[in-house]
Amino acid sequence: MVDTQMAQTVITPEHLSKAISYTQYRDMIDKLLAEHKTTGTNHSEVMVEYTRMNMHRMRRVEKVILEDELVEMMLSVRTRMTWVVLTEAWCGDAAQCLPAIVKIADASPLIEVKLLLRDENPEIMDAYLTDGGRSIPKLIALDADTMEVLGTWGPRPEPAQQLFLDMKAQGADYSVFAEKLHAWYAKDKSRALQQEFKELINTWAELSAPAELNVVRCS
Repeated sequence: MVDTQMAQTVITPEHLSKAISYTQYRDMIDKLLAEHKTTGTNHSEVMVEYTRMNMHRMRRVEKVILEDELVEMMLSVRTRMTWVVLTEAWCGDAAQCLPAIVKIADASPLIEVKLLLRDENPEIMDAYLTDGGRSIPKLIALDADTMEVLGTWGPRPEPAQQLFLDMKAQGADYSVFAEKLHAWYAKDKSRALQQEFKELINTWAELSAPAELNVVRCS
């Protein structure tokens, strides 16, 4: 779900100093699963199994190939940004979206992704609620030089969010809407997310002229 705004953030340099990279996040989850744990304080069998399934989902999404148009746009970014993402290992939506978000950011040398766990940072989460809820993943795009909020995204691409809201309104059981939601993600293959980020980058960043770019793809 796309949102744009310009404001000062509750995120501080101290928050950023304890944030981790995607690689560190994946390593942390591997270590927790080896101990039959997940992030947060609920290490029940159900939550650990969600986390285990999410590792498979992340590995699948990591194979997504970005559209050429989006790659060109990311290479044209001239605004230094920090993308702070609130996440948890047990969250299915985070598993389906985070690897693609990281891949999009990695297409620009001026964007750094920093991950924070939602439940360890309630003061940030509560500043960026979705319809009053602590929904994740939640991305807060910051100007890296001024710490101003350029905009936010999350917790899902708009079609997935609408599917979620429709099923919630129908009173669908969690297992039913989780199955349908993950089926949507599998069919979509991050296409909707990429389209939304094309719109966001145009809003968040200063871009160089397309004629200045010469993109060579190796995949």
